[in-house]
Amino acid sequence: MTANEVTKKSRNVILALLFLGWSLGNLDRYIMNYAVVSITGDLQLDASSTGIILSAFFLGYAIMQIPGGWLADKFGAKRILLMAVIMWSIFTGLTAIAWSLTAMIVIRFLFGIGEGGFQPASSKIIATIFPKEERGRAMSIMLTSGGIVSLIVPLLAAYLLGTIGWRMMFIIIGAIGAIIAFLYWKYIKLPQNEAEDASTENSAHKVSFKELLKTPLMWNLIIAYFCIYAVNWGLVSWIPTYLQKNRGLDLMSIGWAQTIPAITTIIGVYGSGYIIDKLPKGMEKVLGSISCAVIGLLLYLMFTAKTVTLFIGYQTVVSIFIAFVITLLPVIVLKKLPSSITGSAMGIANTGGQLAGFVTPMAIGFMVDAFNGSFDAAFWMLIGFALICIVSLVTLNDQKGILLKA
Repeated sequence: MTANEVTKKSRNVILALLFLGWSLGNLDRYIMNYAVVSITGDLQLDASSTGIILSAFFLGYAIMQIPGGWLADKFGAKRILLMAVIMWSIFTGLTAIAWSLTAMIVIRFLFGIGEGGFQPASSKIIATIFPKEERGRAMSIMLTSGGIVSLIVPLLAAYLLGTIGWRMMFIIIGAIGAIIAFLYWKYIKLPQNEAEDASTENSAHKVSFKELLKTPLMWNLIIAYFCIYAVNWGLVSWIPTYLQKNRGLDLMSIGWAQTIPAITTIIGVYGSGYIIDKLPKGMEKVLGSISCAVIGLLLYLMFTAKTVTLFIGYQTVVSIFIAFVITLLPVIVLKKLPSSITGSAMGIANTGGQLAGFVTPMAIGFMVDAFNGSFDAAFWMLIGFALICIVSLVTLNDQKGILLKA
């Protein structure tokens, strides 16, 4: 199947449905960062245990990235998409019955396994039905879901946690997932021989999983993914706790304060897609490297800020540059690799990002405990990741790849 075989109207319908799914996935991940404040109180957990809960999802999610991508390439993206939404909806609902730290960790881990195939499968659909010159815009629309959800979640979480509680909240989110799964089954229309077409195209390119892993471009992307998502999830997962415990804000105040960075994230991601589609060849890594350097500087300014207002101001600016890099990396995969292996390639690259989601919140939790509640060491760790990301982008050279004849 090629992009020309799908009408513009059909592409837009599919894009809108994928956007709903990405939004729901982001909703669960972001809302847990606020729910965990109540959960730790109910289950009497320390910062280290809180970090483990926040990280458990990402371990399962990371483990499933490569198998999920391979399955999407082998058996068809729609099938994997449906399986992912159904499984994550079940385990989101089961979060409500967690009675201990162990139970919460197991449920969140299995939730991550369930959702793990969604991103590679949806990325493959984008690469399959959209022309190459429109893939940056399509991916940026998907990624704006994170910004929109991060705008809504702080106030939504404060309201829901204060009214119905975290257990009922997760039951409702699980039910919404079931509705989205039904919409995917009914309205995402892809050719019935999608899996056969993908298999034929893979044979034509003669690209094995082993060859994909040997491509220097892939390793640069894995490292860059890990580093930028370490910064992103380090901030997203711990800022609510940091603002509450170190800056003295209540949940509602935190909610209002976080709407400002959320708005800039939406603008940053959506605008990045258009910018990236128009960049001349080779400029991607230049702008990406500059963005990472600015991120490192702003992180330093954040944790040394004298007032909450300055902290939020720096966070607002840093969110724009993080948005650009997070948009840039998957677009590189969509544009520089054949659509027949997009699922596998996206799964491999995104494994780096999700491992960062697993490692970073947990590492920050241990650091906070080790340094008597101080977040300074954690911020220095995030700055280090921003610097490593610069190196991975500067050395990115797609001319060395063996797969770049999309």
